[in-house]
Amino acid sequence: MSWVDRFIGMFSLDLGIDLGTANTLVAVQGRGVVISEPSVVAVKKGTKQVMMDGNAVGEQAKIMLGKNPGHIEVIRPMKDGVIADFEITEAMLRYFIRRTHGRRGPFRPRVVIAVPSGINEVEKRAVTNSAMNAGARQVFLIPEPMASAIGAGLPFADPVGSMIVDIGGGTTEVAVISLAGIVASESVRVAGDELSMSIVKYLKTEYNVVIGENTAEMVKHQIGCAIAPAEETRMSIRGRDMRTGMPRAIEVTANEVHEALKPQLMAIVNSVKMVLERTQPELAADLMERGICLAGGTALLKGLPELLSRETGLPVRMAQDPMTCVARGCAALLDDLDAVKQILELGMDQ
Repeated sequence: MSWVDRFIGMFSLDLGIDLGTANTLVAVQGRGVVISEPSVVAVKKGTKQVMMDGNAVGEQAKIMLGKNPGHIEVIRPMKDGVIADFEITEAMLRYFIRRTHGRRGPFRPRVVIAVPSGINEVEKRAVTNSAMNAGARQVFLIPEPMASAIGAGLPFADPVGSMIVDIGGGTTEVAVISLAGIVASESVRVAGDELSMSIVKYLKTEYNVVIGENTAEMVKHQIGCAIAPAEETRMSIRGRDMRTGMPRAIEVTANEVHEALKPQLMAIVNSVKMVLERTQPELAADLMERGICLAGGTALLKGLPELLSRETGLPVRMAQDPMTCVARGCAALLDDLDAVKQILELGMDQ
């Protein structure tokens, strides 16, 4: 690091950002995660102007989802882990960076951002440009599975195989990591959002009832399960009857939700199996002993560790605070960016 960077660093607060489809998390060196909010922005309909003096971002905007009047449009600018709306993503990043960085002089922060391992060069440039326009001084991109492994405390730089399965809102990132590089990986656009949508589709088909995104998430969190539940639980929800157009209350069971989630869950399981099939024998032997580390907000779905262990034959453990692993991994890299540039390059070349 040059003396100029050291001097600027005295007045700048460098950030690690998990720019997720469902949630954006911002971490700071030595302080951990300081922001964790939904990746949602409310704008005036037909414009890119953020409502409420630029503060209708995150939790405030998500509250409006499905309840917004005609003159307000609620947008999720990230889709499947990549930018779907450049201007709105930039506005969202600017809000989070300014909120975190505060008034720390005229110097802009350096930012490490995690991105899906499967994105292309155009998508990488979109993330970099959005962050630079939002107020970053420098932007470093790191593959999500590498950031997640670092945040989970895996020995990513050692000559042993470590497997991370990070299941977020838009993508599931599966990777085997050794010697600070990604040996085998798979990025599939099946994750928390697809699981929620499968519940919406199931209720449309089976009950002729339409529910909103927030209700589907609530059902998934409260009675969703990756394996057939031992005890049947029920949940009462409200939606709109497709035949009459009137509000209607129905009762759904945990077994029904499990059936709705099964196809997407098996897609995730198959992505893990594909990576295991491509893993070198010596590293596969390490995984027999070390197992799989689960991270990401959707990894908290009940029964998921048991499902993965049953399907792969490997031990599965949950990372500590799985939802923040990626952001914490990004922030950890800020301690010495010169030393980790090689790691970033190795990761992005996979």
